[in-house]
Amino acid sequence: MAEVAEANADADADAESTAGDAPALSGAGTGETPAPSEAEADGTPAPSEAHPEETPALSEAGTGDAPALSEARTDETPAPSEAGTGETPALSEAEAELAAQRELRERIEQRKAGKEGPIDAGAKLSGTAADLLAAVRAVESGAKPATAFFDSPAPAPARRAAPDAPPVRDRAPEPAPAPRTGSPEAVTAAASVLSAGGAPAALAEPAAALLGDRAAEVLREDPWQLLALPGVGPEQADGFARKVLGAGCGPDDERRTAALTGWLLERAALQGHTALDADQVRTALAGRGVSDADAAVQHAIAEGVVLVFQDGPEGEEPAEEAGGTAGDEASGEPAEPVRVLLGLDRYALAEESLADGLARLVNACEKDADWSQAASSAPSPSAAELIRAAGAHGLVAHTGGEAARAEAAALIAAARGLGLRALGAAHSVDGRQRLAARTGAPDAAVTLSGLLSGAEGPGRDEEGALAVDLLVVLDAPQLDVETGAMLVESLADGARLVLSGDPGVLGSAGAGQVFADVLAARACPRIVSRTPDAGPIGELVSGIGVGELNQVEAPGKEVVIVPVRDAGEAVHRTVQLVADSVPRAIGVPSGDTQVITVGHGGSAGTRALNEALKQRLNPGPGRFGGFDPGDRVAHVPAPGRTVPGVVVSADADGLHLDCAGTPVVVPQERVAASVRHAWALSAHQAAGMRWPAVVVVLPGDAARGLSRAWVYTAFGRGERHLSVVHGVDQALPRAVAEAPAQERTTRLRTLLEGSPQER
Repeated sequence: MAEVAEANADADADAESTAGDAPALSGAGTGETPAPSEAEADGTPAPSEAHPEETPALSEAGTGDAPALSEARTDETPAPSEAGTGETPALSEAEAELAAQRELRERIEQRKAGKEGPIDAGAKLSGTAADLLAAVRAVESGAKPATAFFDSPAPAPARRAAPDAPPVRDRAPEPAPAPRTGSPEAVTAAASVLSAGGAPAALAEPAAALLGDRAAEVLREDPWQLLALPGVGPEQADGFARKVLGAGCGPDDERRTAALTGWLLERAALQGHTALDADQVRTALAGRGVSDADAAVQHAIAEGVVLVFQDGPEGEEPAEEAGGTAGDEASGEPAEPVRVLLGLDRYALAEESLADGLARLVNACEKDADWSQAASSAPSPSAAELIRAAGAHGLVAHTGGEAARAEAAALIAAARGLGLRALGAAHSVDGRQRLAARTGAPDAAVTLSGLLSGAEGPGRDEEGALAVDLLVVLDAPQLDVETGAMLVESLADGARLVLSGDPGVLGSAGAGQVFADVLAARACPRIVSRTPDAGPIGELVSGIGVGELNQVEAPGKEVVIVPVRDAGEAVHRTVQLVADSVPRAIGVPSGDTQVITVGHGGSAGTRALNEALKQRLNPGPGRFGGFDPGDRVAHVPAPGRTVPGVVVSADADGLHLDCAGTPVVVPQERVAASVRHAWALSAHQAAGMRWPAVVVVLPGDAARGLSRAWVYTAFGRGERHLSVVHGVDQALPRAVAEAPAQERTTRLRTLLEGSPQER
């Protein structure tokens, strides 16, 4: 493929094995492959990637003696409201983002009934949400069985039209409200109950914040409510319940089965699912010691813990959940079993709101606007096609690699030339900077989080809609369903939306797969870029996208393969490449070289690599909570967002960072939960960003975490140079060759296919 050549010519003696002709990717990596370690795969990340290695398989059994609850982690999954506290000006963007998310989510949640009392169907809800709540009440009253109720997509509601020239209301970032906390009395009472059940007192504050002033009473009546707290698993909740309830506690207790059902769906959401197949949930419950899983699911539906949906065309008669095979009387052929899904209301409502909003954009925009003159000046045929499509449609999907970003930039420039308020929103600060460079207009590029929070962009009009006529969302695969719903809620009628991205990369850190579902539903025109990514790296990545791991000519050492035998050698070679070989042979300094690996744990995960890289590149005692000035770090201001930065200093206010030129201060109490060393990142954290040089580390225990999407994403992060520290032997070509599977279960595609749209 490429030669290591002079990259390690003057390195220490044991580097000689990397010199000369490097083996092809499909054959590199010799010696024994270590057994899989605790390294977690990036294929199913939690939104904050704080605890992916604690995500068990749904069918995992665990009903024996519970381990001590004190072992449960309680600080690894920060709640969104914890992303930024205090009034430090540098944190206003993160705080404003969370405040905006809460405000917009409230709009969506106004469609569902409050849990304090009964609400007549249709009184405050509309469409599917109202039908679902009516179904739950009918089950509770015994009027109908739970299996009789399924969802059907609701028609797109009418919405206000955007005014011709709406006055823009500048919206300064708003400080987020203080994190919700319980009263001191509630915390004390909860601590007493937790202590009696053998739980650590540290859980008292989060319990009081989540369950309110009656937290102690709730935990006494239903100890499995403890499952709702971060870091608590079924084994710990079972142990707590046994001590609180005594002999009256059993695996089939309805309180336990209901809590387990909700917990399974919450864990599935961390893996990207917005719903789960009902049979899958039953299997998982049986694996947790529930003897009658079907009854447990029916009880959870009746209690409103989960919602039930039919995954199929609108208007079909629902089949039995067991999978009835009633024949088609006309054809005599057996009908396909109806797939029954279970989901949590927050994701159900977000998907319904998003589907309605996308249908509204499709139907409300001015049809067949003539942008042909602007298209004639486009820099490429693909850019011209995109401009014409955006002029004729309210929603457009645009697919392509890194080179296709130039087409999105050309569309923004063309729309601005027509006098429209056009804007591009990227997933990361790096993406925003690259887009601004392509458009030549810094004010034409924002981050999506900054746009929604009001910290970036033109602000909102008097009705609360974003003051834009055309919005191009780049890195669209990183868009999760809740953010997508908030975004569409913020667009006025008549606005145009273009979703642009590379469908081959890893999906969003949050639940849902918005871009993939929009493409699969054929909800709008799709413009496929015909502009290939240039250079050896572009050629290599393009082949991976179609399942081929090809050798490429790399005369400038653009691609280098470094074979290793074990994880220890992988760490050693990685440090050598970053600190010496790449700066000397390629001319890219260590500060512009990013290491990417499969997981955080294990002997060659991000933690081990960051420790080794710090010792070599910026040694120090870690006097600021484990950090020293000059350390490369990743700041996570909100779940699913990774912002690279460098430590500047620390004082009583917190840890001072420089994040791409923006000063950020992380309060002391938030440092441990939201800041990590970042010489090495996971591929999910790196998605949406690029660096001059990238070193991808594939130790032997990484084989189980590889997929075509992972390899495609990781290898595509390098602009000028890619080094692959290769120790997985044939697992790499196998991962690339295997066809991508449908990894996430969602409902958005079905809802979009059932939405009325004008064509």
